[in-house]
Amino acid sequence: MYKFKILSLFVILLGSVCSTSIAQDRNYLLYTDDNITRLKSQIKSDPAIKELWNDQLKQAKTLVKSNKGGAADCLLLGLAYRMTGEEQYAKSIKRILEDYTSKETWEGNELLSRTPSWQGGLKTSHTSFYIAVGYDCIYTFLTPDERHKIATDFVRVGIDPARQDWLLVDTNFHTFDTMGHNWWSACVYMAGVGALAVRDEIPEATQWAQEIAATATEWVTYSGSILQNKPSTFDREGGFYESVNYANYGISQYLLFRLAFQEVWPDQPQVELPVLDKIADFFIHASYYVQDNKVQSVPFGDSGMEITGLGSVTLLWNLGFQKDRYAWYINQVNNSGNDREYLRLNSPEGLILHPDLPVLPSDYVPDLPTSILFADMGWATMRSSWEDNATLLAVKSGFTWNHTHADAGSFVVFHNGKYIIAESGKSSYGNPLYSEYYCQSEAHNVVLFDGKGQNKRDPYYGVVNPASLHYLVEGQNFKYVMANATGPYAQILARNYRHFVWVGDVILVIDDLLAHEPGQFEWLLHYNGESKRKGMDLIVKDEQSEVLVRPLYPETFPVGGLPHDFPEQMRLTEKLGYKDHQPDEREPYWSITPAEKTDRIKFISAIVLKSDKNKEQLPVIERFEGKDFIGVSITQNGETTQLYFNLLADGRLKHRNSVNQMNGWETDAYLTVMKFQEGADDTKVDNVSELFIGHGSYLRREGQVLIHALSKYTALVEGFGKQPNVVFHGQDKTTFRLHMNQEASSLQINKKVVSGDYDDVQKMLKIVYSSDTNESE
Repeated sequence: MYKFKILSLFVILLGSVCSTSIAQDRNYLLYTDDNITRLKSQIKSDPAIKELWNDQLKQAKTLVKSNKGGAADCLLLGLAYRMTGEEQYAKSIKRILEDYTSKETWEGNELLSRTPSWQGGLKTSHTSFYIAVGYDCIYTFLTPDERHKIATDFVRVGIDPARQDWLLVDTNFHTFDTMGHNWWSACVYMAGVGALAVRDEIPEATQWAQEIAATATEWVTYSGSILQNKPSTFDREGGFYESVNYANYGISQYLLFRLAFQEVWPDQPQVELPVLDKIADFFIHASYYVQDNKVQSVPFGDSGMEITGLGSVTLLWNLGFQKDRYAWYINQVNNSGNDREYLRLNSPEGLILHPDLPVLPSDYVPDLPTSILFADMGWATMRSSWEDNATLLAVKSGFTWNHTHADAGSFVVFHNGKYIIAESGKSSYGNPLYSEYYCQSEAHNVVLFDGKGQNKRDPYYGVVNPASLHYLVEGQNFKYVMANATGPYAQILARNYRHFVWVGDVILVIDDLLAHEPGQFEWLLHYNGESKRKGMDLIVKDEQSEVLVRPLYPETFPVGGLPHDFPEQMRLTEKLGYKDHQPDEREPYWSITPAEKTDRIKFISAIVLKSDKNKEQLPVIERFEGKDFIGVSITQNGETTQLYFNLLADGRLKHRNSVNQMNGWETDAYLTVMKFQEGADDTKVDNVSELFIGHGSYLRREGQVLIHALSKYTALVEGFGKQPNVVFHGQDKTTFRLHMNQEASSLQINKKVVSGDYDDVQKMLKIVYSSDTNESE
């Protein structure tokens, strides 16, 4: 008997040693040994991190004392246990695990009552993540029997429902776009995190996780649906069409799984996804940086200014996608956001995954262009600089469906630290105004016709012909992009083109509109702060930020007197919408209408960006016009920019080119912009310092050709006639000629140096430009 007791004790001790060995060898999902070590080091060296950790620990102690807690509290309690090793936190997690895994379902009645019943929706997804992390954190605290019991029940209530609804060949009924594109990521990849957690207790879980990992290529490259009017998941530049909010959510759900997979099996390769190299840049471009305040995000669709890409970019960094501009962005947005899922530093998962970032110079700005076009999803952002409180113009002309609104051609402006030209935003999905107002065209900065915009059903059904953006051009002091919003407006408009020309402190918004029959056009302007009309301008002011909105065509506001005395001038009407995320409160916006009904109209409106530097000497803006053209002149800082709009180029001519003579300049271009020194003779070719051609093939004056090709193109020429830098959008393999005063053998075009032949008689350099031309930097 004595020998038997000794043997039993030896077996128990051996089991204890083996258990300890297993504990030491476990590869944790997120709260890894390396991450724990890093956080402890940060606590010692960084007072801010120490304070945040102490606050988390205090919350965890309070939670333990209350003997309460839900699944989400596993993140907090798990951090406390992994950091301190105190069993009180493990016991609380164990109680939560046993409680939740004993339930019949984690899904809500709303989804369970559908046909077929949805067993694995977002509630199951979120709960699976929390339970997986909690289980992983106390894995060594649990006995083998407890692990197996919890893991088996976890599979039943959390992992299996998601796999059955979304993955398994014989049961699934969802696809990549069932509920937009973020649900797939959340439901499938959180089941994957669960599978990784229970891999040692459930033999099949390893295969489940690997199968889930393999789906990422198809999810990322999903190309959309023509029949059901659904877009692709990602833009080629890394954008995610469902808004900044749902981009960060959907992307972060996949990245959490990918990171956990990497931690569990560091030597096992994962699928190659080139888009991961671009996602962080999307969030950087879609953000507005405010001095001494939170970063704001472009709030298109179902988003909010406070939402950022912090979670996604932090996870990318942990996965090894590390660039200085990513570190800069993480530091910029760490105090932003409003949800625990986005890995803020005041959350347990934000603390444990907060990386050691390089120290950057105080004047660091991202090594990115200040403008970008997300052509596949129809977004563009253009900014004056990367400095805080700069000016950001964001344009959306893309898809309408799910989390994207009926806002083809809309735009917003951030200026001097404020979101000043705005949209109405959104409300909760349960509020009737979400569908009736916030998603609809009147809640955005668009043009209406007889009070109508896009079809009211577009946010539900999508549009057969989505809107689009084209020809982004960025120069040193000139920016341009074109929005084609015709498709979503096809039931009322045959043409709906909107052009943005940004010169210095003036943004020109140019609308080219043609209706099927005469009616009333209406130009909408939503704003933040206060606004009133003063003379020819609408003043919009929000604290230190101020812009002037000045209609120029078809007419201006009355210069003086009462509107009744000037019936031919533009009319201004104040309307009431609803506040962003506050549908119980009304908010005013402006409607600007011409005096007469018509089937064809050109709106040109100037947005003047006021600042401390220019408030005493604002740009001088003048109208001019002639036969078959209208124009705008802008003078500021010793330069005069002239814009010509060729009315013959708006589609009214068939079988004839849109050749026009405009103040002595001969061209077929739709838009022509030339820059001169203030006071210079604007009839002389040699006085042109900068040239822009919007959809044209040539420009001539008095026999001198300035620019020429046989097909139409859009191009900006800086340093015209001297050492030009060209931005070119045109047909591939274009024979392109440009006037130059001095002999040259090459030209910088689209940031490449391209060789050419110089004609000394014509003073022109000929380039055969192609996207696959052998070019040198």
